[in-house]
Amino acid sequence: MRKTLLAVCVAAALLRAAPALAQGDGGPDPASVKVRLGPLLMNPAINISNIGVDNNVFNVAPDKGPVKDYTATITPTTDFWIHLGPTWVQASMNEQINWYVHYASERTANNDYKLGWNVPGSVTHFKVSWDYISARERPGFEIDARVARKQVTYDGSFDYRALSKTFIGVTASRESTRFADDAEFEGVNLNTSLSRVTTTGGLNLHHEFTPLTSLSIGGSRSRDHFEFSPDRDSTSTGASASLSFSPGGLFKGGLTVGYTNFRPDAPDLPGFSGVTGSVDLTYVLMGSTRFAITGTRAVNYSYDANQPYYVLTGFDLAIAQQLVGPFDVAVHGGRQILAYRDRVGVDIAVADRSDNVDAYGIGLGYHMGKNLRLAFNVDKVYRDSKVADRNYDNFKFGTALTAGF
Repeated sequence: MRKTLLAVCVAAALLRAAPALAQGDGGPDPASVKVRLGPLLMNPAINISNIGVDNNVFNVAPDKGPVKDYTATITPTTDFWIHLGPTWVQASMNEQINWYVHYASERTANNDYKLGWNVPGSVTHFKVSWDYISARERPGFEIDARVARKQVTYDGSFDYRALSKTFIGVTASRESTRFADDAEFEGVNLNTSLSRVTTTGGLNLHHEFTPLTSLSIGGSRSRDHFEFSPDRDSTSTGASASLSFSPGGLFKGGLTVGYTNFRPDAPDLPGFSGVTGSVDLTYVLMGSTRFAITGTRAVNYSYDANQPYYVLTGFDLAIAQQLVGPFDVAVHGGRQILAYRDRVGVDIAVADRSDNVDAYGIGLGYHMGKNLRLAFNVDKVYRDSKVADRNYDNFKFGTALTAGF
């Protein structure tokens, strides 16, 4: 962690204008690059958030005696690019420190390191990447304990230019998720129930309508293998269409709509067939109002052996408005629906249960410079479930500081 902070400080001290970079060759957006150290391009930033009060540290039900604590989260991040001949090497570092004053058990340090190699060409395009996560955090909306896990992902793709703006490609990935031996929640050992290896392969067709807009259509098949719980093994087959918008246009981000056929190996566990997808879109109106929407619909595994998975459907909408001078205001709200699937022939307390997690908040920001923003935020999160012990509400308030170099 100290080395990362030192690197960020050195980068800030040596700040220089980045050169103009070629578009469409896998390199960074010139507008996003802030630092150049010889051939190395960097975009470092520090985000200090949640400097305030957490009124329900453990996300427990109201009758379980929620406790509060003073907390802060520090997240230094850096993106790296280096041009090697006609190719690009890309990397990123994200280190998140969560600090609690009184409850030392909730203090965590989470790391995410990525490395990729992008090889563009006039006829072919080849990419490989590696992602390593070492974290002790809440893995999603269901598990409230901060538990340790390691996740390693390898993936690659190869595209062939069939027409001037159309590519045909293949993709492959392998993701290993391993929880710590002592990771537990509600009396369940998460290493035994959730540690798994996912292998995926796919075919896709990619067409570029404009330099900023593209469409991808593809199909994939993946296999989940649980080393310690083979009755959770499953196979998923799906097809999807994705629309992507590069920075510089009316929209930024993309959206995906698809169909997934999820089939567990165990005969006593029903499968799922239906619409899945995701959205991550940003739109700026008249240069002063920013709209952002994120959402997902996908199959997620549960820690509960009798309700081994749920279909997650969720969204979050955020609106930021520039006010007078350097002031701005941002509001957000969203809902996550966890629809559980039951194992046949077992005793289940609440059959076909559906939990809702709602979150909303407001923040007032002050821009102290081009890349420096101070904000005061208030956030509310609560979960509604037919299982009484799964209900909770959490109220947080505090300041946040975002600095880009």
